[in-house]
Amino acid sequence: MHGNTRKKVQIAILLGVLLLGGYAIGKTLFASGDGRPEIGGKPPAFEAVLDADGNLHNLADYTGKPIVINFWGSFCPPCVAEMPAFQEQYEKWHGDGLEVLAINLSEDDITVRNFLKRFALEYTILRDKNRTIESAYQLRSYPTTFFVGRDGRIDDIFVGGMTAVDIDVRVRRLLEG
Repeated sequence: MHGNTRKKVQIAILLGVLLLGGYAIGKTLFASGDGRPEIGGKPPAFEAVLDADGNLHNLADYTGKPIVINFWGSFCPPCVAEMPAFQEQYEKWHGDGLEVLAINLSEDDITVRNFLKRFALEYTILRDKNRTIESAYQLRSYPTTFFVGRDGRIDDIFVGGMTAVDIDVRVRRLLEG
């Protein structure tokens, strides 16, 4: 009897340790307080970022406007493929206040200028030369796109290449909100 009771206590302790360990691992893996931008939160601010023409931009310049913030690089095939779709949506919705900020991921001037010569992009191309914006947004893959409403809150985050339809659905939601 004594051995049987001891075994039950050991099993109960083992189950308790496993449950606590599983809970701790789950909290760590699925915690939302890691500082990464989230839907419903505000995007990290950036200041004094140069565009392709040498003009300075701050995220605060776009307060009250629906914004698409797209992180891209010419080395990224899905990034390149979605650029015309962003242009199409920019032309369609700019009259309603939409701004598109395409943030290049620290490529050199020659690479960016040569890339931009291939496309007739009218939206703002920003240069994250020191990767400070990329770091603040804690990007894990490219392209990554943030859809920010007029209220300054993130409405959606899309990781991967987007089509014109993908963008249109999200922009309509921004404009309606």
